[in-house]
Amino acid sequence: MNENSHSFHEKERRDGQISELKNHSVLQALTAEANGWEPSVVSTEVLQAQEEWEAVDSIHPETGNRASMDQPGQLISFSEALQHFQTVDLSSFKKRIQPTIRRTGLAALRHCLFGPPKLHQGLREERDLVLTIAQCGLDSQDPMHGRVLQTIYKKLTGSKFDCALHGDHWEDLGFQGTNPATDLRGAGFLALLHLLYLVMDSKTLLMAREILRLSRHHIQQFPFCLMSVNITRIAIQALREECLSRECNRQQKVIPVVNSFYAATFLRLAHVWRTQHKTISDSGFVLKDLEASAKKSPKRLLKTLEIYLAGVSKGQASLLGTQKCSGPQAPHSKDLTFTGVCDLSSHSSEGTWLI
Repeated sequence: MNENSHSFHEKERRDGQISELKNHSVLQALTAEANGWEPSVVSTEVLQAQEEWEAVDSIHPETGNRASMDQPGQLISFSEALQHFQTVDLSSFKKRIQPTIRRTGLAALRHCLFGPPKLHQGLREERDLVLTIAQCGLDSQDPMHGRVLQTIYKKLTGSKFDCALHGDHWEDLGFQGTNPATDLRGAGFLALLHLLYLVMDSKTLLMAREILRLSRHHIQQFPFCLMSVNITRIAIQALREECLSRECNRQQKVIPVVNSFYAATFLRLAHVWRTQHKTISDSGFVLKDLEASAKKSPKRLLKTLEIYLAGVSKGQASLLGTQKCSGPQAPHSKDLTFTGVCDLSSHSSEGTWLI
């Protein structure tokens, strides 16, 4: 047998082995589905492998190069989306922001004497960018905005296919309507950037999927994305009330601190929701208590996230454990009576709910 013939048969043998492995994986998946088995936790290694495979999937065979970043179906990273806002003209939106809340009388004196430190001068431009993005709405005609939505959808659902920017599938993820733009009140595009931040890291993606599972519990269900928007509102208020200034000054960064505070607050909400058996009727009061505790002890909250993510890296952290969150089909978000932070009347003279 000549060398070429041997190479051909060797290649044929390897291809056969790969096919067997694929068939074995398919068989396992079908068997698991037939037995009604659902994994409670997906390891970070599996998520990372999936991300690598998706990256390979986007290579064009005829050129060997990545697909154009302008293609609607291409995933977008948090840093790329943020860079978009750093380079476009946002002057009309920036005029609307109020970087810190206005305090008068005793409230101003109390804050001056006992309140947190002021944000360093060199960080105020970054803070203003965060608040400016929160003034921007979702523009379905902007390709970047569309890619952010597509990325959030694909990462949360595991789908490899594009979806329509309007449709019932957004209600399945916890928006109250078929158009996500209508649910961003008080948080703007920052709410979508926070979701993007959550799903584009393998460790926080695991957390996001666990919270999504909890949101579909047949008794404890809540609108996942709408809850996330409310967590973003809390993060905005904490930033404006200078609750995050000490940590921002320590890290000499604003955006990473706000992102981590958002994720930590969402993690805390999920823990309270699950362990205290909260339901949708409790949403407004849970969020109000959550905001108060998060703004009071942001450092402790961030430490909790750090510990949780360290556990995720070791495969030891799970919000839900072996709890089975599936059951009768949870109702669409539009059928749930959800009370968010903007829907509760505030008794604070400092304008707690204003953005």
